[in-house]
Amino acid sequence: MSMVLFASVVRVGDGLPLSASTDYEQGKELQETKKHLKGLSKKLGQFPDRCTLKDGPFNVNFTSSLGVGYLMVCTASYPNMLAFCFLDELMKEFIVTYETRRISGAVRPYSFIEFDTFIQKTKQRYNSPRSLSTKINLADMQTEIRLRPPYQLSPEDLRAINGFSLHAASKYKGIAPTQMLQPVSLPGVVSCVLSVLCGGLNLLRGVHAIESILQNEDEDFNSVIAFFLGTAACLYQCYLFCYFSVWRNSKSFLALALICLSNMYLYELRNVWQILFHVAAGAFMTLQIRLRQPLGKAPDYNV
Repeated sequence: MSMVLFASVVRVGDGLPLSASTDYEQGKELQETKKHLKGLSKKLGQFPDRCTLKDGPFNVNFTSSLGVGYLMVCTASYPNMLAFCFLDELMKEFIVTYETRRISGAVRPYSFIEFDTFIQKTKQRYNSPRSLSTKINLADMQTEIRLRPPYQLSPEDLRAINGFSLHAASKYKGIAPTQMLQPVSLPGVVSCVLSVLCGGLNLLRGVHAIESILQNEDEDFNSVIAFFLGTAACLYQCYLFCYFSVWRNSKSFLALALICLSNMYLYELRNVWQILFHVAAGAFMTLQIRLRQPLGKAPDYNV
């Protein structure tokens, strides 16, 4: 029989369980799948935001948004589209019911256990598909899954969940940046504008330096490289500010170091105030990158 068996809500940053459905199923296979679900919930940040895992007679489906993950166990024959519609309903209700600040501030497991009532009601509805009156939502989800199908986790991924090999974890480092960052602040916008301005100035000076070299072969080509490296570092800092990336803080420091080195090399072509402006803008952007952490995670003041 096709049915939803279990569902839970966890915080992506640390895997803290926030709520879960009451589970009356005590089969050995289901308990083993729930162990895999528990291990998966602690590593959601390493996977894409929508995944499916086939685990024997069951399927584990999950989706994550705004720093919260929604997971479920269902029978293998349960339609994928209905499974993600179920998770989508949990997500929408949870977002409306609880503030982001309260979610990120939770310290005890199952701090929102009262959400179990909604999980149970929704579970009962989706275990009787004929009674569902959400045809429009089903059609929307069908289109979304067709355009952006869930990532199929493999047995290798399951072993990584249980044993957590570093090699397997790195496999998803190119996908995990879909994780949502905290809202942009006014200082963040200012730092982006300054960084783009510095990058533009470096690019303009670099182009002019190329023109000078073409007119006078005695000119130093290394200054052109320094200008363009400064441009690349400024624009890369903007990218790091806008998108999540693994080792984000370390990368921002490397970009800042590149900005400082390029300006040190250009000290003969710039006055002290120009150099201080470029370095200060880079340092300000680095600070904003460190302050703008993924949702559900406190600012990290250590590299």
